Amino acid sequence: MAVKDTGPYLAECLDSILMQTYENWELIAVNDHSADDSWERLNDYVQQDERIRIFQSTGHRLNPALKEGYQHCRGTLINRMDSDDYMPLDKLEAMFDVWAVHGKGVVVAGGVEHFVENGTVGPGFQRYDQWLNQVAKTSTHYQQIYKECVIPSHCWLIHKEDFSAVGAFDPDVYPEDYDLCFRFYRKGYKIIGMDKILHFWRDREDRISRTWTEYKDNRYFELKLKYFFELDRDSSRPLVVWGAGRNGKDLIKVLAKYEQEIHWVCDNERKIGKEILGHQMYHFSSIKGLDRPQIMVVIAAPSAKSEIENHFTQWGKKPVEDFWFFV
Repeated sequence: MAVKDTGPYLAECLDSILMQTYENWELIAVNDHSADDSWERLNDYVQQDERIRIFQSTGHRLNPALKEGYQHCRGTLINRMDSDDYMPLDKLEAMFDVWAVHGKGVVVAGGVEHFVENGTVGPGFQRYDQWLNQVAKTSTHYQQIYKECVIPSHCWLIHKEDFSAVGAFDPDVYPEDYDLCFRFYRKGYKIIGMDKILHFWRDREDRISRTWTEYKDNRYFELKLKYFFELDRDSSRPLVVWGAGRNGKDLIKVLAKYEQEIHWVCDNERKIGKEILGHQMYHFSSIKGLDRPQIMVVIAAPSAKSEIENHFTQWGKKPVEDFWFFV
């Protein structure tokens, strides 16, 4: 657990760990140069329970702190915690019980629930929670991995040897949790989703996903395309982009680094037949004339996504094999 100026929230966080029904845990907390009283509060809890061990980060920012903490881990299984959040009391027990059935080569992942100190969580985070929890319930993490980060940073459990095998916290990449999901995917680990809320996730104005430039464009096309071309792209098949709005245009610009021959489609009659960003725009029905195309969908509206999935079903296209949603 990395700690950065979260003194006001540490008691709630640490108390939820101390009260876990599963007792065979250790907490490695690493202070990332906090300017508040976080270090003093951590020291208070060290006096209460010897399972809590604390360290000062020698680097700066999140990833170096996590990397520092991982060097001190003595446990067999690894879970990450955020210092301004809290756990349901049976989080560790519930995750361990599922992991124990399967063993190594498996990542256990569960559901989340955002909360705010006062007021109501915004609709965007509510939709994100609903989507994440449905992914966990159906264990469709890899099927939906190019939409958004499919496993929250604090809601997975994995064997330490498996975690080290994918690089643990070593890559200095942000968003670090999304990059980790792709490394699980690359390694071929099976993800077992749990239909259970396993983490309470605090929303606040100064959380890093709101303030760091690395998170400003939360579509993460650069990261997605890097892994798509490494893990899923078959250069012998035509590449299709479906969607001519802002998402489609921005994806096309990044795609230029990887591939020039792109079949771009939409349903907008004003754009069909025109040249946009150096590519001819076609009607989406032209996909039927292509030989085994790989289709990247960059349309965000839920109703449009549903219609597109209906077309894919009619055309015999399968997720992961033939198409992926990128937003």
